[in-house]
Amino acid sequence: MKNTNNFIFKGIHIKICLIILMVNCCESPQPKFTLDEIPLIPLPRLVNKSEELLNVNKIQSIKIYDSDKILNPIGNHLRAFWEDHTSKELVIIHDDLDLNPTISLEIKNDLFSNDEAYTVKIGIDKIKITGKTAEGVYRGVKTLEQVLKLNDFNDNSNKLFLPGGEITDQPSYEYRGAMLDVSRHFFSVSDVKRYIDVLSIYKINYLHLHLSDDQGWRIEIKSWPMLTQIGGQTEVGGGKGGFYSQEDFREIVKYAKDHFITIVPEIDVPGHTNAALASYAELNCDDKVRELYTGMEVGFSSLCVQKEITYDFLDDVIREISEISPGPYFHIGGDESHVTSEQDFKSFINRVLPLIKKYNKIPMGWYELTKANISEQTLLQYWAKEEDFSKVNPKKSKILISAASYCYLDMKYDSITNLGLSWAGYLPIKKAYEWDPRNLVEKFDSKQIIGLEAPLWSETIENFDDISYMAFPRIIGYAEIGWTSHIQRDWKDYSNRLSFHGPLLESLKLKYYPANEIDWK
Repeated sequence: MKNTNNFIFKGIHIKICLIILMVNCCESPQPKFTLDEIPLIPLPRLVNKSEELLNVNKIQSIKIYDSDKILNPIGNHLRAFWEDHTSKELVIIHDDLDLNPTISLEIKNDLFSNDEAYTVKIGIDKIKITGKTAEGVYRGVKTLEQVLKLNDFNDNSNKLFLPGGEITDQPSYEYRGAMLDVSRHFFSVSDVKRYIDVLSIYKINYLHLHLSDDQGWRIEIKSWPMLTQIGGQTEVGGGKGGFYSQEDFREIVKYAKDHFITIVPEIDVPGHTNAALASYAELNCDDKVRELYTGMEVGFSSLCVQKEITYDFLDDVIREISEISPGPYFHIGGDESHVTSEQDFKSFINRVLPLIKKYNKIPMGWYELTKANISEQTLLQYWAKEEDFSKVNPKKSKILISAASYCYLDMKYDSITNLGLSWAGYLPIKKAYEWDPRNLVEKFDSKQIIGLEAPLWSETIENFDDISYMAFPRIIGYAEIGWTSHIQRDWKDYSNRLSFHGPLLESLKLKYYPANEIDWK
């Protein structure tokens, strides 16, 4: 009898355990984060959480309305990301089908004032991304991608479920840029594309390519072929150099456009021109070609300002590059032209700016252009040390902030960083984040500031690993400075959110600087 009672008791116990297990399995797993707690960068303007949960495996389709077929490439991009992330195939549907659950992409230009504004709504059985323009929808898609990836990196959360709610967002500045110097060292098309891939995650929308300098001329000019045949064949340290054919450059421009990044081409003149002077004798005042240069000094070269052929040359260069650059800006450099007299510099700039306008581009240049008679349409890029700004009398032009002490990605993180320079000081992550473009320079009207750009000069940068090590994670902070309102930004909050982006960067096989300032997850 005793054994029978034990058997009955054990049977009841097993049934109870099975019931408890079944109840627990039926409950919806809770992600670690609610939607307002996901460590998004840039920080969105407004996030409202809900109690709903979305099972990502139930999503079957991406819906794009027939009137919004301009969004088809974005839908294809999202489908590829979703399938790679969840191993679940999605179909893209239009008005005639209504499969649920779905992700819908839609343009609603009457709901927003900013072209990049968007909303992301995550419900129990669907996701809806709405933007004022295709660009706004794309920004929303990149936010959704971060939600998925960051949700994955939390061991205590269930990766199959996303927290519900709504994100409403738009940028503070219209220009949020990065600059890559491909002249001191040359970087391949694939390297540039890979940089674009990661920049787009953080809503960077301009990539400025420094295409010429003393050490190398990096873009094919068909009417002046020796620029690349001679001037493109070396780099700092004596390496083989390289250049982009015009087809290569078109490929970069299209790839960037597909990621809603605009390429800004720069041909630096009248200084920083030794590669051109080594290619064509007639560009020198003494009609003698210069030796190719592989060092790191600046300020020793200049086009011959007095020669009319100089302006014929620049007309051809600006025309050919403008024809393959659909963006609004053409950057003409203008910095550190130490061997050009002030009067010659003024005369030169006053001749060149109309050439840019001739080809329907907005002139852009470093702040030294203020020495000349520039129009207010010219976009000025301020790069000097903070203490040097007070020496310059700003025009009423739009201003792009690239303060070397705060923005230069080639500055060392600290004294033991094995790459980079330090002439503008060390640039740790906190210093790179904890500043405000609006009050960095006295006497600037903040309404003149169009945004900021983080240059990466390549004297010591030789490959993509070097690029990523010096750029990341600092450029992530610049992306937030450019996007998120200064009222919302806080170092303690940002550093905590950034700590979750280490695994994100690692998932992209990206080499980044693991600063001790951050408690990386």
